[in-house]
Amino acid sequence: MFRNTREGLALALPAAIFSTLLFLVPVAILLSEAFRGTSGGWSLQGYIDFFSTPLNRTVFLRTLKLGALVAGTAAVIGYAAAFCIVNLGPKSRGKVFGMVVLPLMISPVARTYAWIVILGRTGIVNEAITGLGLSDTPLRLLFTETAVFLGLLQLFLPLMIISLVSAMENIPRDVIPAARVLGASWIEVFFKVILPLTKEGLVIGGTLVFTGALTAYITPAILGGSKVLMLETLLYQRVNVSNDFVSASVIAMILIVMSFSANLLLKRIATARN
Repeated sequence: MFRNTREGLALALPAAIFSTLLFLVPVAILLSEAFRGTSGGWSLQGYIDFFSTPLNRTVFLRTLKLGALVAGTAAVIGYAAAFCIVNLGPKSRGKVFGMVVLPLMISPVARTYAWIVILGRTGIVNEAITGLGLSDTPLRLLFTETAVFLGLLQLFLPLMIISLVSAMENIPRDVIPAARVLGASWIEVFFKVILPLTKEGLVIGGTLVFTGALTAYITPAILGGSKVLMLETLLYQRVNVSNDFVSASVIAMILIVMSFSANLLLKRIATARN
């Protein structure tokens, strides 16, 4: 037994070292930069300066709002899509699931450009609106929070669906029919049966979608431009335009804290339902 334990540790040691070098060391360097004071010691002055600027507060709140909206909308759509996929036949399930996974194989730049075509001034949406007589002039859809929201939702929705499909496949087949036979409505079935049994998938999917929406750069930069800044685009500006690495480190640390906080909050909510 001891010999097997030593062999296991020997096999796990390289992975532990690699993980430390790949993740912990960069985070430690980031921590040292994000909390460095002007005199060389530890300080919170960088965070005070960041949140004292109205623009930075607006960007922070916008990023938090869009991340929460994207994650919440993805959860609603994801549950409906996952329920349909799980209840399909084996052949149809594979085809539909493949269609869900397919967007992940396409470059984010190409997927974002598709939204430019759809939302652009001469795009499909405006052509439909003007063609139906709902508006005489094209609407400004690009460079708005709505455009960024739609782009992020399309970008990360597959991650939520995949997580929920994996969780729903583990639900016993007779649980939902039994609840229906006992007189439970579909709303009660969802909140009392499906949601508690798929909470782990919701936590994983919610964390992936929320974190992805926070840290995405290409989609907000293209669809939002300079009018709809988010923390990631602001981070890019601080590094490549202003050469303000201290402020960039502060923004990066804020993104990390927001991501971990979202994961802990989702786990807390899921545990509270037990």
